[in-house]
Amino acid sequence: MTLSSSNGSLNFFCFVLFMILLIGSSSAQLSENFYAKKCPKLFNAVNSVVHSAVAKEPRMGGSLLRLHFHDCFVNGCDGSVLLDDTSSSKGEKTAPPNNNSLRGFEVIDAIKSKVESVCPGVVSCADIVAIAARDSVANLGGPIWKVKLGRRDSKTASFNDASSGVIPPPFSTLSNLINRFKAQGLTTKDMVALSGAHTIGKARCIVYKDHIYNDTDINSLFAKSRQRNCPRTSGTIKDNNVAVLDFKTPNHFDNVYYKNLVNKKGLLHSDQVLFNGGSTDSLVKAYSNNPKAFEYDFVTAIIKMGNIKPLTGSKGEIRKQCRRAN
Repeated sequence: MTLSSSNGSLNFFCFVLFMILLIGSSSAQLSENFYAKKCPKLFNAVNSVVHSAVAKEPRMGGSLLRLHFHDCFVNGCDGSVLLDDTSSSKGEKTAPPNNNSLRGFEVIDAIKSKVESVCPGVVSCADIVAIAARDSVANLGGPIWKVKLGRRDSKTASFNDASSGVIPPPFSTLSNLINRFKAQGLTTKDMVALSGAHTIGKARCIVYKDHIYNDTDINSLFAKSRQRNCPRTSGTIKDNNVAVLDFKTPNHFDNVYYKNLVNKKGLLHSDQVLFNGGSTDSLVKAYSNNPKAFEYDFVTAIIKMGNIKPLTGSKGEIRKQCRRAN
């Protein structure tokens, strides 16, 4: 081989290696040790606030976990869901999937304030949301995992993008759920495992009303028990009445959610379609019998979800306050 051809091969190899690194750079830049030197007190600061909030109101654990999900599904895990509307733009908070539904913003504010007191201008709101989700699960008896960090915050939020259907609604069909998760790079197994987040938290009457009155894939006695707090008539204040998603162990992160589905006692239509004679029945049955399998797959899926299109490097910013851009 001549010197020129050797150099040409080397240059081609370097180019291919560069492209591989470039393609994988967004997730590769996230690291479990991202703040080890820059903010060693980060995890204690976050957990102290989450622990107090969840001890005061266990439902908050589910709310903080849901914030992470709704953030990541709209243009990636960039903290955009936290931005308030402004006089010139509408953000994600008031979009139909989130309006009068998402909760926990005050807790995120409190965490940000505490984190800023120990390491100002260092930790993004997007990373705080991811850590708070992990700590919420852990504080309710669920698994703990190492969160990959290094996300930066978006400077904008989009009402239209949050309203576009990327967030699966509670009346979703099974195929709709599978496709919406697939669009985010998540598998059917990831979707079923992440649905297990409904082992904690509550839902409003307006989102489960149709299921308890009109669907046939529901235990009749369970449906009647939910109807007492959720009348058929729409447009009343009772539409905001809430019910626990897991009626047996609502304040504990476990696999009982799947046991409920096997017994046709899922609160949401989008819950029960996971066990209704379709392709996900076997996964639901497996998780209902094996809590360790559920925990392992849930952790795998939520870490994967946290890697959806993060802003890294010089993109975005580190917000001083989570509700507004700098």
